[in-house]
Amino acid sequence: MSSERPPALLAALAIVGVAFFILPLAGLLARAPWQSALGELTTPEALTALRLSFVISLAATALALLLGVPLAWIYARVPFRGRDLIRALTTLPMILPPVVGGVALLFAFGRRGLFGQALDAIGIRLPFTTFGAILAATFVAMPLLVLTVEAGLRSMDRRYEDAARTLGAGRWIVFRRVTLPLIAPSVFAGAVLCWARALGEFGATITFAGNLPGTTQTLPLAVYIALETRPEVAIMLSVVLLAVSLAILVAMRDRYLRAF
Repeated sequence: MSSERPPALLAALAIVGVAFFILPLAGLLARAPWQSALGELTTPEALTALRLSFVISLAATALALLLGVPLAWIYARVPFRGRDLIRALTTLPMILPPVVGGVALLFAFGRRGLFGQALDAIGIRLPFTTFGAILAATFVAMPLLVLTVEAGLRSMDRRYEDAARTLGAGRWIVFRRVTLPLIAPSVFAGAVLCWARALGEFGATITFAGNLPGTTQTLPLAVYIALETRPEVAIMLSVVLLAVSLAILVAMRDRYLRAF
């Protein structure tokens, strides 16, 4: 493909657009205390937040895989009345302000919520617990996985499934032995994007699960708190999140765009 020389005005605006994103990141890296980076990242509060963030984000990704892959299969393969509306509702958290998602979770599963009273009656309390933080992260991150897997299902060659059925394979065998291997790259990409989104979740978590050190205080919450008392720790934790996010985007390249 031959390169095309852009008009001067478009090139200038594009440069400004790049600078708009690069300059804040450069400012963060410039202020990072690199000489004491290891010490800042190994403080007890930083290590606790790091451990908790990885536990919660990985658990949220596992839950999203358990629920999201079947949901994506239904959207891609089963036509039913109201599918577009339900699909829109289940992917809404992707563009919904996270704090609104946290409020919705609170009024659904809080002690006085729509289903929270029934859960409380059997001794299950979700708000301000680690599992509550996992639910909040899953709520905002799972749509990325659903969209990515659905795109993979719609683009795969279904002749392999048809061939397996003609050989006598049941629906579950076809799904497990044929469909899943064919969409494995989409499932992996969706899981990675879901994990990255869960790792950076803030609004829904602080609203539904609170900011309890060692219980629900993840990396973004620790950054928010440390900015007031220990900005060096906040900066280094931000650099960690930046590095993880950048690595994921570079590794995924344009795969995440195929879901839209």
